Amino acid sequence: MAFDHLSSRLQMGLRRLTGKGKLNENDIDEMLREVRLSLLEADVNYKVVKKFLADIKEEALGEKILKGLNPGQQVVKIVREELKKTLGEETAELNIAQSGMTIVMAVGLQGAGKTTAVGKMALFYRKKLKKKPMLIAADIYRPAAVEQLVTIGKQIDVPVFEMGTKTKAEKIVEEGLKKAKEEGYNLVFIDTAGRLEINEELMQELKNIEQIAQPNEVLLTVDAMSGQNAVNVALAFHEQLTITGCILTKLDGDTRGGAALSIKEMTGIPIKIMSTGEKLDAMEIFYPDRLADRILGMGDVLSLIDTVTENIDEDEMKSLAEKMMSNTYNYNDMLKQFKMIKRMGSLSKILGFLPGMGQMKQAINNIDDNALNKLECIIFSMTEKERKHPELIDRDFKRRERIAKGSGRSIQEVNRLRESLSQMKKTMKQMNQMSETDAIRLKNQVKNGNYSGIPTKVKKGKGKGKGNFRY
Repeated sequence: MAFDHLSSRLQMGLRRLTGKGKLNENDIDEMLREVRLSLLEADVNYKVVKKFLADIKEEALGEKILKGLNPGQQVVKIVREELKKTLGEETAELNIAQSGMTIVMAVGLQGAGKTTAVGKMALFYRKKLKKKPMLIAADIYRPAAVEQLVTIGKQIDVPVFEMGTKTKAEKIVEEGLKKAKEEGYNLVFIDTAGRLEINEELMQELKNIEQIAQPNEVLLTVDAMSGQNAVNVALAFHEQLTITGCILTKLDGDTRGGAALSIKEMTGIPIKIMSTGEKLDAMEIFYPDRLADRILGMGDVLSLIDTVTENIDEDEMKSLAEKMMSNTYNYNDMLKQFKMIKRMGSLSKILGFLPGMGQMKQAINNIDDNALNKLECIIFSMTEKERKHPELIDRDFKRRERIAKGSGRSIQEVNRLRESLSQMKKTMKQMNQMSETDAIRLKNQVKNGNYSGIPTKVKKGKGKGKGNFRY
């Protein structure tokens, strides 16, 4: 997972301060030494590190911090703000035209992940903005680059304009844009050629394409694993082209984080998009504040909410909630719930958004993302009658034995699934019997972020409003 080492080291350095009632300059210096080491190990540009530490020290040594309440927490807040500032401070969205066609040109070195990034953006913005995208295959040099883009286009059901590898890239772009205009496509992504290193021939071709396309965005694709070398690449491209933003790829690997923390500060080019996995839906808008929170182990609840909103239909969720509250929840409903969860991505990704999970990285990385598939196999081995009436399985061992054999799982796993369903129904029943007073009190308590003293079993209450409580 991206930034793991950097995140662990930063949190370790800050943890030494949070438990102290008072701080002095030596405490601050000790923390800054730990932060400096963590940033240099992450391959962050040394100029960025120097400025970052100087800004933190200036803020942290203020009288209000050293003599105030919870000084350690205030220092953490300062580090978060400086981290956010270094990453870009403000979120830089893609420049989408209000009307007509938006053209996005992706550039970068060979192997940075341009072709896949172009496909991911087409899928993401079609879903997010309800656009009609088209891809143009203008990389005529890399073996199988055109075929790769065509394959990606088929996977996401987006058309790809290509003229093979014998036609000049400039001509392909010109004809592709003409075709897009004729057929009413309003979002065009151009996949350009890269090289193993920057040379004059490559830059001239890219400048020609930029002149022809007049793109709304020229996005530089940067491999997050390239460290501070990404700064040199960004500067070289920016000298020749009008780079409007960066796409940071391969953030799902063992990334040290140097590229993300160096690019904006050193070049002024904002990071607009980040690729967080190999799958074509593993792409996110780059939010500096959210990434700062993730690095500091504070979670990313806003991204979790976005993921839920984008992947789960509200009516579908309401219908499922009603079934749960009416105590008619069964294995068919559980299957629907599993499908909802799987649409949001891997279990480890979802848990990684939650606050405090940064301290459980090893446990999260060991989570079996196929766990839901195994549970689905068990449910698919049931008859339709058994799925609708879970009590049939509860009271018949032979049925459980047959289901275990049919799914290739153990009877213990079948029993654990039964217990999960039973516990869920029991919890919903307790919530349904909750009194109006209890509901209002707990609702306000949860809204204020206070989870202490919430009973595991709520007594049956009287009065109106029964069953109206929602988290």
